[in-house]
Amino acid sequence: MNFLDKYNIKITNQKLLETALTHSSYSNEHGGSNYERLEFLGDVVLHLITSDYFYKKYDYQEGELSKIRASFVCEEALAQYSKDVGINKYIKVGNGQKDNINDTIIADTFESVLGAIYLDQGFEVAKKYVLEVLSPYVLEHHVFLGDYKSRLQEMVQTDKKSLEYRLVSESGPSHDKTFVFEVVIDDIVYGRGTGKSKKEAEQNAAHDALKKVAK
Repeated sequence: MNFLDKYNIKITNQKLLETALTHSSYSNEHGGSNYERLEFLGDVVLHLITSDYFYKKYDYQEGELSKIRASFVCEEALAQYSKDVGINKYIKVGNGQKDNINDTIIADTFESVLGAIYLDQGFEVAKKYVLEVLSPYVLEHHVFLGDYKSRLQEMVQTDKKSLEYRLVSESGPSHDKTFVFEVVIDDIVYGRGTGKSKKEAEQNAAHDALKKVAK
């Protein structure tokens, strides 16, 4: 189990790491512990790390900070982080669960492994690990919950600014059109997006604008 090597983390207590990767269906069949207690601990550690990170990164009020944090610690996000790290390849499940290692299980093990890292290596190592995995998604303004347009709308409303999407051009035959939209905030063009539908082009324009608005 060398998936933590790329983060320069060496777990001393391998038994702890094995527990972090053991689903209850496996422990029910074979005995021993499962990851649920470590998942509980990892969840708390994750929330502290991400709360501190977003508090220092953005000058938002509590409600907006909660929304941003929620989007980066939701099940979809945690499952993606787990796959990025390679945790999903080492999860032990019972025979009845082998064909259903779903994103819920994969997300849970990101937290349980974090709990193991925290216990074995301490908070600072756990923090460095989480931010190394999570921050690239934050910096590229990845959306795990909702959509880019909704995220941009929320951010603009916080500053009480006007927001509109303007169709710049459309080209191609009726069955294969390409649309180009600009997103305009207080009469300033913040982003431009292209898509095969108006909705897709608007989403891409919002994504482009988020890169500028969220800095």
